[in-house]
Amino acid sequence: MNNKEKLLNLLGLAQRAGRVISGEELVIKAIQSGQVGLVFLADDAGSNLTKAVTDKSNYYKVEVFAVFSTLELSTAIGKPRKVLAITDAGFIKKMRTLMD
Repeated sequence: MNNKEKLLNLLGLAQRAGRVISGEELVIKAIQSGQVGLVFLADDAGSNLTKAVTDKSNYYKVEVFAVFSTLELSTAIGKPRKVLAITDAGFIKKMRTLMD
């Protein structure tokens, strides 16, 4: 299993553990309130969504990774989503090690 697959599995685990916020409005609110340490944005998300999430994340200094498609993100968490935010420091740390 490669790192990309491990990361998707980890996203699924984080989702089941209740450590994922998903959907544009909820993610942006969570970034603003400082609940989020890492954002996954679909690499095929529309330009408006991409700009909104990227601008907000940059402003609040939250890392954004656009390495998965909408399909990959949606499959990982079991619902159709283009943007996911991770709220748990443990998951974030593990995910970062897989990104390097």
